[in-house]
Amino acid sequence: MSPPDLNLLLALEVLLEEGSVAAAARRMNLSASAMSRTLARLRETTGDPLLVRAGRDLVPTPRAAELREQVGRIVQEAESILRPAAQIDLAELSRTFTLRTGEGFVETFGPALLRRVSAEAPRVMLRFVPKLDRDSAPLRGGTVDLETGVIAKATGPEVRAQALFRDRFVGVTRAEHPLAQGAITAERYASGQHVEVARHAAQPGVASAPVDGALELLGLERQIVAIVGGFATALALVRSTDMIATVPERHTAQLRAGMHSFPLPFRTSEMVVSLLWHPRLDADPAHRWLRRCIKDVCGQELGHPLM
Repeated sequence: MSPPDLNLLLALEVLLEEGSVAAAARRMNLSASAMSRTLARLRETTGDPLLVRAGRDLVPTPRAAELREQVGRIVQEAESILRPAAQIDLAELSRTFTLRTGEGFVETFGPALLRRVSAEAPRVMLRFVPKLDRDSAPLRGGTVDLETGVIAKATGPEVRAQALFRDRFVGVTRAEHPLAQGAITAERYASGQHVEVARHAAQPGVASAPVDGALELLGLERQIVAIVGGFATALALVRSTDMIATVPERHTAQLRAGMHSFPLPFRTSEMVVSLLWHPRLDADPAHRWLRRCIKDVCGQELGHPLM
């Protein structure tokens, strides 16, 4: 069997994007008949019609819809390989990057990151948006440039990841809470009134499942008296009540200022917080620079980044 003509990949990408033989022909500077012959070759090579007539329009087959993103990614990666690496002038770089981050990340790492970016690339703007779920669609669709979080099943398999730091749960109370005095045992922790964080109303307990699992092994159970949608809300309640919040230590460092924080009196697993991005931006010089800035800032602010 002869090897496939890789030039067909570019034609396939254009055809799938345009959905029209005539428009694809204009974009590739070919005649309509030449583009029709290319489509015929693609159909023969893939064993699928790819584009079929629906009235006056051409619509993609299920196989073509499945191939669209994959082909686009392959063509972009090939173009980046064949293109010389660009040297960017950070002083002249004018660009807005959108970062989707978990709650507390901006408060803890944002000031140092913005100082670093402003000093090196004063015309760059960072736009922070909240991360309400772990769906990779915003990265895949290009509405988000970078994301932070814990890799999970919902994270797209094609997403690139770089570990930033480890985090763990800690207990938090108001400064005058009884737990602020004396040794904190698992029994004292469990006997208090707790506020739970659940981003999704249908899934209470998911965020701190490791905590409840560890207590169950000790024959203990927390009394949860309130469920809220975020760490900041939980900490705001704790500041004015005798409730206890259990939150990620490093993510919420600034949110917990002035409160009493303590290590949990039992062992729980740590979380690895990573920086995530789509592979189409892997070789982008400006994007690589920002990724380096974020990793450096996380290391400096914490004093011990994940190696």
